[in-house]
Amino acid sequence: MYLELLDFSSKFLAINMPTAQPVNGTNSLNSTGTLADILVTLGALDARRAEQVKFTEIQSGKTQEDIIKEASMVPEDKLVQAKAQLYNIPYVDLNIAPIDPNALAVLPSEVAERFRVFPVNYDKKDKILGLAMADPLDLAAIEFIEQKTGLHVKTYAAEPMKVDDFIQTRYTTSLTKQVTAAMKEVTPEEKEGVKAIESSRGGFIREEKIAEIVSQILDFAIKSRASDVHIEPEEKSTRVRYRIDGILQEKLTIPQELHDSLISRIKILGGMKIDEKRIPQDGRFNFKGSEEEVDLRISSLPTTWGEKIVMRLLKKSGGVPTLQELGLRGKSLKDLQDAILRPHGIILICGPTGSGKTTTLYSVLSRLNTPKVNIVTLEDPIEYKIPGVNQVQINSAVGLTFADGLKSFLRQDPNIILVGEIRDSETADLAIQASLTGHLVFSTLHTNDASGALPRLLDMGAEPYLLASSITCLVAQRVVRKIHDDCKESYTPDPKIVGEMKKELGSLWQSQGEVKLYRGKGDPDCGNSGYLGRMGIFETITITEKIGKLILERASAGDIDRAAREGGMISLKQDGYLKVAEGITTVEEILRVAQE
Repeated sequence: MYLELLDFSSKFLAINMPTAQPVNGTNSLNSTGTLADILVTLGALDARRAEQVKFTEIQSGKTQEDIIKEASMVPEDKLVQAKAQLYNIPYVDLNIAPIDPNALAVLPSEVAERFRVFPVNYDKKDKILGLAMADPLDLAAIEFIEQKTGLHVKTYAAEPMKVDDFIQTRYTTSLTKQVTAAMKEVTPEEKEGVKAIESSRGGFIREEKIAEIVSQILDFAIKSRASDVHIEPEEKSTRVRYRIDGILQEKLTIPQELHDSLISRIKILGGMKIDEKRIPQDGRFNFKGSEEEVDLRISSLPTTWGEKIVMRLLKKSGGVPTLQELGLRGKSLKDLQDAILRPHGIILICGPTGSGKTTTLYSVLSRLNTPKVNIVTLEDPIEYKIPGVNQVQINSAVGLTFADGLKSFLRQDPNIILVGEIRDSETADLAIQASLTGHLVFSTLHTNDASGALPRLLDMGAEPYLLASSITCLVAQRVVRKIHDDCKESYTPDPKIVGEMKKELGSLWQSQGEVKLYRGKGDPDCGNSGYLGRMGIFETITITEKIGKLILERASAGDIDRAAREGGMISLKQDGYLKVAEGITTVEEILRVAQE
């Protein structure tokens, strides 16, 4: 009888609901197997245990779901995904799905709480409300919500605990709540009524409400520790994404009709031309949120569906972290500390964009910054202002480039020079000459590892004999997310992972007996990601006599890397795996940023 009811329910849903497309989740599949069989195909349950579940079902009369739940055989998300496939309903991961303020405005929180549903999306044109449901087969709930809202409901399967958590937290989240309230006051009639204002005054729909939405978006960015905010137009809506701990997370969708007004508001704040939408523009402004004040660098880009805006947040407070706080330690820390105590030479920090090179340079400068030395920097842009340091902003429009600025610096009686980046042969030559004339020079280079910096400089035309005598230290780095301590748990890793770590670490491997690694379970404080905060992994090469000879011979990056390892260098991946073994980060993070 139970199975007949389920069969009736699934047929009812298939007949009465439109074909649902999953939101950031798995595809909806027509399954011919049982729940246990689907869990086997998902890799969540082995075949032997699946047969045991089926046997227990026959013996006890319990459903497979109850048997699996009672024995805690699989994680809740896998069980929900399997049920979604069984009943041909799309699954949604609420941690990934963006919040649609329109959907939250349509469904009151009391109704959501009563039926354990969370609104995922809202199609105003077709009058469809997407609901993540703890029980997507609850026909009474679907019927009630359709009658109350006058909308057709599209159901998605989601973990019951996540649904409950999102109802409690997301309905009260300031970002969603304030944006929803602001958009409620921009009615369709008002929008039509202000079209004339839009063309003559620069694209505002209820200007004060648009300003409020922008403020809420930025305030949320500060509270969530985001480094960048992306406002991206799409065909039917605008999505807002935040880069938190280096990973982009979609947090909000906004109706397309508000996009131009949002962009105009941001461009006015940034001192950009609001009527110029054909070419990229740059701007800058300060924003004082509820917690702190930040500088924002604005970049606009014309795309298919309108202008995209990216805002980089630069904190004014918080200070510069020490080298130890960044994650440097052991031999890497000692080598860099020895190099910066020398009165002259070049120290290069290497890595791709976003790997934390500038932060490391600021940390070094803060350590060296005393009244006894004259420090001058040439940056593009100046990200942090350091008291006592003479910082200069690149301005290509008036001819102030890295090369021209470096020429002027030598007449400023400097002890320490920071050049934001070595981009061409002229800058490289000037940096070498500055170091050979008794200055300590810091700069960055976009290479994947420390050993690749030397061949890159040789390719720029630097003379090998000058390079060998001027470079003192090379540092390569990446940034990884740290496990959130409050939701950290241990687990036994796959033997293949342990074997890979042992092979990479070699003599550095110290673990005895059973190996335990750590990961974050995820909680509201870390956005259910399991990570909170970031730190660096590093490799440092000091220019020894052996490596100096390799430079003179124009040796390859591989030869230099081998010589450095023989001299005791700890590579990026090794440093990462050591931090994994200590429970600071995860294997997945190291493979994400340091896999060759």
